[in-house]
Amino acid sequence: MPVEIIIPSPGESITEVTVGAWLKSSGQWVEKDEPLVEIESDKAALEVAAPESGVLTITAEQGAEMNAGDVIGTIDPDAKRPPEADEEAPRTAATKTEQIATKVEVATATAAAADDQAEHGRVTPLARKIAEEKGVDLEGIRGTGPSGRITKSDVMAAAPGTTAPAPGSGAPESAGGAPRDDDHSSLPAVSEQTVAAPPDAGIPDLPVSMRGVRREKLSRLRLRLAERLVAAQRTAAMLTTFNEADMSEVIRLRKQHKDTFLEKHGVGLGFMSFFVKAAVAALRQFPGVNAYIIDNEIEYHDYQDISIAVGTPRGLVVPVLRNAELMSFAGIESKIKDLAGRAQNGRLSIEEMTGGTFTISNGGIYGSLMSTPILNPPQSGILGMHKIMKRAVEDPNSPGQLALRPMMYLALSYDHRVVDGEQAVRFLIHIKECIENPERMLLEV
Repeated sequence: MPVEIIIPSPGESITEVTVGAWLKSSGQWVEKDEPLVEIESDKAALEVAAPESGVLTITAEQGAEMNAGDVIGTIDPDAKRPPEADEEAPRTAATKTEQIATKVEVATATAAAADDQAEHGRVTPLARKIAEEKGVDLEGIRGTGPSGRITKSDVMAAAPGTTAPAPGSGAPESAGGAPRDDDHSSLPAVSEQTVAAPPDAGIPDLPVSMRGVRREKLSRLRLRLAERLVAAQRTAAMLTTFNEADMSEVIRLRKQHKDTFLEKHGVGLGFMSFFVKAAVAALRQFPGVNAYIIDNEIEYHDYQDISIAVGTPRGLVVPVLRNAELMSFAGIESKIKDLAGRAQNGRLSIEEMTGGTFTISNGGIYGSLMSTPILNPPQSGILGMHKIMKRAVEDPNSPGQLALRPMMYLALSYDHRVVDGEQAVRFLIHIKECIENPERMLLEV
């Protein structure tokens, strides 16, 4: 009796999913617990494994909108198991060949349509009208207009018994015809030396392949992300305050201890662990930044669950460091490495991406010098890190003297309904002081 393949529940309050790419084809033999298909919810992509060994029959194709509990295929465990050297490989290769041939046909048809459109757009309407009146074949005319467009003067030059105006004469194309909006014939004459240009001075034609247009359906993850970001701007009284931190001490400590740290803990010492530690210290001093608004109440948290924004091919995800206040530098770096790696492969669970109380986003790894991060609802604060750049600032060791120091702009976006402006500024200053004097984090001052 066939065994049904049922969509599991991706998590609490999530019911709708999209069927992703099937890893097997109908008619193939699959082994129990072998990954069959990806399903995508608004928070994560999950794999569905085979409940039994047998022959697979797919009933829901890629892209189908389904609900948790729906049947997307069956497996026949009573089917005869094929020999190890079965004929699946040749059939799969043939299927791939057919798919490639179909893609080539579609691409050829698309290119032909684009060529027709490009041919129609390379002649100005006035030039086309005059060519029809004078019986001029446009195929043999080389356009001298922008991007090689054929203009009226090109057609007139090719028409029998017609003398075209000399290049650079400045005669407008609309002369002798309907006036154009850009007809400047009433303006003072400009010397030929000023306006003359060689025929090839226009913008070169771009290959059709460089002007392609395509559309892709938004994934549930990106749709959900868009909804949350828009909701954050619509419902929260969001403001951003900025400051900058001198990274000299953190860079010195990292350089001095990174080899020993890696040898002892098996993970590199990065900047993120310093900022997580600094955020934990600041959140203890200013608990409002670590709070939620729930209905008409403020929910405060005695723990610090720090969300770390991670960019992935599927979209932005924010895995959470649970109880970051209890973690060491090595523990933070190890956990971030693990979460970021699984985020790139879409292997994070729903639980690992929900429940954070504060978020840190590092746009500096992409080269961002300054940005305004958007709140991650229902959180009341998010810290934005940025690129480290050497800038001339007052030397802290020699007041009144300038020195080049490695500086990083910091941004704190906060919900003004929970956090007052004074608290937000002091919170960011606390982060700055912890980064510039890392011993404060060790002494918890």
